[in-house]
Order: sequence, then C-alpha cells, then structure tokens
Amino acid sequence: MKLPYLLPEDRLHRARFTVILSHPENQENIGLVARAMKNTGFSRLRIAGLTELQPEAFRTAVHSADILRKAAFYPTLAEALADLNLVLASTARLRKAFRLMTIDQVLEKLLSFPAETRIGLVFGNERTGLSDRELRLANFVYFIPQAGRQPSYNLAAAVLLSLYTIFRRSGSEPIPQIAPPLPRKEQEDCLQLILKKLEKRGFMHETNREHVTDLLCDLFGRLTLSERDRRFLTAVFNKGLDRD
Repeated sequence: MKLPYLLPEDRLHRARFTVILSHPENQENIGLVARAMKNTGFSRLRIAGLTELQPEAFRTAVHSADILRKAAFYPTLAEALADLNLVLASTARLRKAFRLMTIDQVLEKLLSFPAETRIGLVFGNERTGLSDRELRLANFVYFIPQAGRQPSYNLAAAVLLSLYTIFRRSGSEPIPQIAPPLPRKEQEDCLQLILKKLEKRGFMHETNREHVTDLLCDLFGRLTLSERDRRFLTAVFNKGLDRD
C-alpha cells in the first residue's frame, strides 16, 4: 500500500530547483535520476553534453517519463547554468581549492534566499565526477557523508539523497531572506573581469594562474554576488585599482 508523504507547505519552493547532469554516460542512470526526482517532487532536468535520450533511459524511469520528455539539452555545462542564480555542485572527492560543505549545511543557506531564486544542483559524470573547471561554475560545493572508505555513491543515489534532504526540509521555518544572487553568467562575467585585472597587475601569472583561479572561483561562488555586490566590485577593480 502506498503511503503518500505530503507536506502542508513547501517553503523551499521545489519548483525553483533544477537538476543538471554534466556529460552522463549511462542512459539507465538518467532514467533513475528522473525517478528520484519524481519520488521527491522535483521536475526540472537539464543535461549537458547530450542531444537526446535513448530508450534505455525511459525503461528505468518508472512513472517518470514526463520528466525525461521535458528535459533540456545543452552543449556545455556553462550554458546549462547561465540563467540560474545559485549553483550547488556535488563531489565525492576532497578538493584543495574548494571549501566543501555537507548537503545539510548548504540547505541552511538555501533557506535564506527568496522564492524567485533559481537554484541548480549539478552532478558529474559517473566515472570522473565534476572536474575542477566545472566546480568553478558553482557557488557552493558539497558532499554527502558516507561510511568509512566505501566507493562514492552512484549518480542516481547521489541525486536521490540530495533531493530527499531538500524534500524533508520543505516545511521548515524560513529565516530572514537576502537578495537573490545574479544569474550565474553575470556572476561569471564579474569574476572574469577581476581575474583580468589581477593578471594585468602581475598578481596572477603563468605559474599560479590555475590555482589562483580555482581559489577565486570558490570564494566568489560562496559570496553569491548580488547586483549591489557587482556594482561595488566593478567600481573597485575598474577605478580604484587602476589609479595606482
């Protein structure tokens, strides 16, 4: 017998969430992701690096084919994230340049953003996960705790655990809200301006470029830039530093 788990109020506004798969390899995994989304009340799916789905995906998407039929395809991950305000990336590995948070810690932050904030949850390739270059596109990088030295969760399991964590907190009391971040592309444009200024001033050079870029991407991602933040930073780096 099915026991529907219905929440009286969805204060996390699940409709604003989008699941993004970056270059998935296994079509059956994509179907299982759609099933996990359906189980937890999420419906927006984007896929970077593919142009269509195969029958294998629909075979495992039990009662979730509608999510697959509405899935959007993008050539690159950056294009799949361009219009989102807040991007959360899942990783199973420690990263030197990126501060890792648990999914529960990230969720506490989500509660502070208003309902119109468009949020993306990014999951990487089944074999390689998300690269450092892909993690640069995220505001927050999180991991899902697991026991001992077990291999990482498979793609569908990682998606299900992430979405279920959000689902079970959908009725939580909100905390005072802040302005929504800029769309991801505008956050990225501001960061690129700053990187160019730092390179021009000699702070960033051939031997440290990758490391500094990773550190700044991690920092600016966690800042979740608003329009006010962008205006201030643009003024500092366009005017204040150019006077030296």
